[in-house]
Amino acid sequence: MICSTRSRSPGGSEPPLQSPPMTTHDAPSFAVHIPDAELEADPLDPAQIVSGTPEVTGKVLWESADGKQVRGIWQITPGVVTDTEANEHFVVVSGRATVAVEGGETLEIGPGDACVLREGDKTTWTVHETLRKAYHISL
Repeated sequence: MICSTRSRSPGGSEPPLQSPPMTTHDAPSFAVHIPDAELEADPLDPAQIVSGTPEVTGKVLWESADGKQVRGIWQITPGVVTDTEANEHFVVVSGRATVAVEGGETLEIGPGDACVLREGDKTTWTVHETLRKAYHISL
C-alpha cells in the first residue's frame, strides 16, 4: 500500500492525493507501508531450491537511470534455497531465516535486523517463517 504524498502549491491549496510511479528513476519522494505492500510473483530457478516449496514475491520501488541501484521489497516463504548475492543492504520487516555465507558467518535474522551481503557471497537461506525485507542493491 503506497502512502500517498501531498504537496502544497504556492497559493496554499492542496492538490488531490496521487500515487507516485513505482519503478522509475525520476519518481517523486514517496512512502510505502511495507507489511501491506502488494508483491508480484518472482519464480525461483528450480536449481536454487534445496528443500521445501519456497515461493518468492517482490516489488521494485525505485531504480536508478543506469540500473545500477535498485530499491524494493522482497519476500520468501519457508524452505531452503541457495543464491549468489549482489552488493545488498536490507532490513527484515517480518519472518525469520538463517543465512549461511559460504566461508563466512551464519546469520540468524528476524524483524528489525539490518544485514549487509557482499557481491559474490554464496549463501544458503533456511527460511523458518515467511520473510519480508526492504532492500537496496548496488550492481
